[in-house]
Amino acid sequence: MKEMQIIDTVQMPLKAMPIFIIGAGGIVRDAHLPAYKIAGFPVAGIYDNDIEKATALAGEFNIPAVFISLDQMIASAPDDVVFDIALPASAIVSVLEKLPDGVAVLMQKPMGDNLEQANQIVTLCKQKKLNAAVNFQLRYAPFMLAAKDIIAKGLIGELCDVEFNINVFTPWHLWQFMYQIPRVEIAYHSIHYIDFIRSVLGNPTDVYGKTTQHPSSPGLASVRSDIILDYGNSIRASIHTNHNHNFGMQHQHSYVKFEGTAGAIKIQMGLLIDYPAGVADKFEYVSLNENPNPVWKEIEINGTWFPHAFIGSMAQLMCFAEGSSSTLDNAVEDVIWTMRCVEAAYEIKQPSQYLQ
Repeated sequence: MKEMQIIDTVQMPLKAMPIFIIGAGGIVRDAHLPAYKIAGFPVAGIYDNDIEKATALAGEFNIPAVFISLDQMIASAPDDVVFDIALPASAIVSVLEKLPDGVAVLMQKPMGDNLEQANQIVTLCKQKKLNAAVNFQLRYAPFMLAAKDIIAKGLIGELCDVEFNINVFTPWHLWQFMYQIPRVEIAYHSIHYIDFIRSVLGNPTDVYGKTTQHPSSPGLASVRSDIILDYGNSIRASIHTNHNHNFGMQHQHSYVKFEGTAGAIKIQMGLLIDYPAGVADKFEYVSLNENPNPVWKEIEINGTWFPHAFIGSMAQLMCFAEGSSSTLDNAVEDVIWTMRCVEAAYEIKQPSQYLQ
């Protein structure tokens, strides 16, 4: 029997558009720029309040222009530019207000610090007629594309269970701005999982969440979360995260598991274990439709979350902007539902009458 081909890549634009990056932080250095280099997307310029950081990245990645102000960058932008905003969520609105009407823009997640800001961003993008997308790149991680393809081909039957389970030690000190914000774990980490579950199962009817601090990280609003997305009585969707398992590598794990009526997929997301070094990903699946006797297969996936998933976010936007794709999968109009789910997860539920 011929081996079925599993698709783990995204549609690429017919012609790559020049990219202007706003921000020169770690995510740009470690993910955006390496991804664009792999894909052959031309980065034409960069701006950051810290000119030295921007200049250093320009030298490392052969970026031809370093701008001393956002106004200078905008004045120099070609008509077919893509603005790549890689700034903290609270800074997005002020940047969008300055951008020319009608341009393409990719924003780093989350889309604002809260739902109020997210709604403001959607309204602003509509008013300015921006081709606006949000960089929820986990949707485009090669292992997630492969999982979606297996599910779409019906190899595991009807999808009825999605579980993210993360038990790692995360070096929060790498993101100092997180020590000053009221929402951390769900808004900046589990939001990826909420968004991905939505991309597979659609919008839930409700979201239940509890997020907590840890005694060893008193300066952070939260570092652990338990979230349930409600899809009725036949589908379970859950997220469990603990970022403070600082007891060696032996029992650290980071996986997503999909179960259907005829099989399952389990993916080790190696990036989060020993971050930022990471460990290898592992992709396994079992299909009773392929073999009635359960036999797990391990398959090789081309690429990983960082940096390869960042190719997909930008490629989606470029394809839509040039007209080779009729839909913008990660458009702000879709992502607003992820932000609504995040808000629901933070919502304080009423205490049970039985425990009073």
